[in-house]
Amino acid sequence: MAELRLEELSAKTIVAANSLTLRRGQEHYVTPPSYAIADAYINPATTWPRVVLDGDTVVGFIRGNFDPDAEQEELRSCVWRVNVAADAQGSGVGRFAVWALAEEARSRGFTRLTAIWEPGEEGPEQFFLRTGFKVVGETQYGEKIGALEL
Repeated sequence: MAELRLEELSAKTIVAANSLTLRRGQEHYVTPPSYAIADAYINPATTWPRVVLDGDTVVGFIRGNFDPDAEQEELRSCVWRVNVAADAQGSGVGRFAVWALAEEARSRGFTRLTAIWEPGEEGPEQFFLRTGFKVVGETQYGEKIGALEL
């Protein structure tokens, strides 16, 4: 991989972000990045959508949410979505994106970054645990709540 970099999600990159291919079985756990564009218009002050580029190629997408006034603590500084192209998984793209989001959270004064995921064999739990998140709770729907202390 060339040097990875982040770029704000834009009209130029949305098609590539939406076209990221996932590994079989992962579709169930992922929402298309284009939903982040809609989120950005609904809550532009709290939404942080970025693509990860390897050279000029979009290889990942991450959307963070920063809302210090959110009623639920786990939604104040969180990973909302993270997608990595199937052929780029395992090469550090997701970790790069999450750590960049963590740095953004730190720069905004947050001391914790959270993620919520649905458990399952093809789900993202092992990724989040390897990236440093610790399971700190569960939602009423059985999803895991993980936290990364900053």
